[in-house]
Amino acid sequence: MPVPFVDLAAQRTDLGADLERALAEVIEADAYVDGPAVARFERAYADYCEAERCCGVANGTVALFLALVAADIGPGDEVILPAMTFVATAEAVVWAGAQPVLVDVDPESGLIDLVAAEAAVGDRTAALIPVHLWGQMVDMGAARELAARHGLFLLEDAAQAQGARHGGHRAGSQGDAASFSFYPAKNLGAMGEAGAVTTGDGALAERIVSLRNHGRDGHDEHPVIGVNARLETLQAAALEVKLSRLDAWNEMRREHAAHYDDALAGEERVRSIRVAPEAEAVFYTYVVRVPDRDRIRESMSERGVQTAVHYSRAVHQHAPYSEFARTPLPAAEGLAAEVISLPMYPHLREAQLDEVVEALSRALEEGR
Repeated sequence: MPVPFVDLAAQRTDLGADLERALAEVIEADAYVDGPAVARFERAYADYCEAERCCGVANGTVALFLALVAADIGPGDEVILPAMTFVATAEAVVWAGAQPVLVDVDPESGLIDLVAAEAAVGDRTAALIPVHLWGQMVDMGAARELAARHGLFLLEDAAQAQGARHGGHRAGSQGDAASFSFYPAKNLGAMGEAGAVTTGDGALAERIVSLRNHGRDGHDEHPVIGVNARLETLQAAALEVKLSRLDAWNEMRREHAAHYDDALAGEERVRSIRVAPEAEAVFYTYVVRVPDRDRIRESMSERGVQTAVHYSRAVHQHAPYSEFARTPLPAAEGLAAEVISLPMYPHLREAQLDEVVEALSRALEEGR
């Protein structure tokens, strides 16, 4: 049977009439901008993340950008981040006026190498962005200690980790701020573009609230230059409904990951990404390393199994970002050459999981 990489239709069926009712309320009230659903979702998501504040914004990239600008990170500053992430992490730093400094990652987990990060700290370093890649949190206790030693602003990139924990703490609760993307395919996905910043710093939150709304402070005062980056009410209403399902959906993802783990345990040519014992990953993607990736993906596609790659190039392997790599980054480059993301969404059936494993096994056999 065909196995899509993501099946949003199955998610919509799970939500039933709840989603339709929530959207209808917004439409009937004509409350498309700054409607009541925005404040309700912000409060609910802050509570979920164990954070004091949540500021809804237009998307995950602008969440990173606004958090940096609100923290006065800009021209003359350097920001350390991992080379294995989506380019948006570095992109936001550049648009804030600062300079990214790319460091290598742990080859087993793909997460930022904090030893390499500390070695990259210099006189101009102002911030550190650990990325919770593929649904697994960085050890934020260690990241906080590093940031405290050097006086750095600590910004979690939690775009792929809604609901993840490490050491019992939620993603979004451990940094000075955290950015989230609610792109439709994410664990908590909107019906279009949406994002948020969580923080325990009330003053930082108020700056973000102003910046996302043209720098407004009061009805017609604009003391700073901002942007138009508000969270749309329709998106907030959809997210509010989906948030009630998030923990159950994440548990389903973990069950699917365990199924893959068991089924692939004896396959020597497949290397699964390591999850730390103290981490509770949410498997935005289920990532493995394989030889001859392009051929394997093509073979699996011919058998009706869709796959993806997160990511085929490390950040510095994209031309505009090559100047931000100051040291060799072999782990990030090695992962980029071999990783493949298998189908992963809550509503996968066991038969589909078996189809994925069978297609991967046959593709590997063909390559012998």
